Amino acid sequence: MAVDTDKNSYTVIFAAVMVVVVGSILAFLASGLGPQIKENERFATQQNILYAMGVNENGDDKGNVSQIPTDKVEAEFTTYIKEQLVLEDGKTTPDEEAYLIDLKKQLAAKKKGESYKLPLFIGEKDGKSSYIIPMYGKGLWDAIWGYIALDETMTVQGVYFDHKGETAGLGANIKMRYFMDDFEGESILDGTRYAGIAVAKGNNDPLNNTKDDNEVDALAGATITGNGVAVMIKESVNLYKDYLETIRVK
Repeated sequence: MAVDTDKNSYTVIFAAVMVVVVGSILAFLASGLGPQIKENERFATQQNILYAMGVNENGDDKGNVSQIPTDKVEAEFTTYIKEQLVLEDGKTTPDEEAYLIDLKKQLAAKKKGESYKLPLFIGEKDGKSSYIIPMYGKGLWDAIWGYIALDETMTVQGVYFDHKGETAGLGANIKMRYFMDDFEGESILDGTRYAGIAVAKGNNDPLNNTKDDNEVDALAGATITGNGVAVMIKESVNLYKDYLETIRVK
């Protein structure tokens, strides 16, 4: 007997079967690819931490961001990151997997008044120490995050920014090298106050030659994203202020 494909019941049954079939395929693929996805996320975290402290494959032409390749990053991470710490309840504890801590979840726990952990990384390059702080914040459309590397004088050694859904060609440019490079050499201190670094439209220093003003030049057409970056930096360094005070050269 021929099936009447014009019936509503046929359409409903067909749609239900397709949902089950497609869902099963996606679930199978997700379970199979899960370990590789986790591995890629781990490598990306290591790449970003290293990038912030200046370990990357950028050339001298101020061109595109070029991170350590995934087949080399684990060895480089072990070489340059000398110590990983977890800050919790006023205590500082070594933890070789601190880089795997989900900062977003920890900040959510803090907001609820629960105990939370803050990862921190101590790197060394060319005989100079860097203290790398992870950051998480809000851009125009969605989450932004990154890392900021400081020395003992609270001078920025480098940064790395990324985003989930900022506008292409505007806010998304926070992950462009020309923007990130501007932070190098800036101080997060205004006197003894942890002021962070503002992303300012009218700082009268578009080349960012002035490094003691706690400002970098804003991205055109991305005021809200830039403000989000500034807030993220200020809030993040203040979270770590107690620890930073123990290593700051006074």
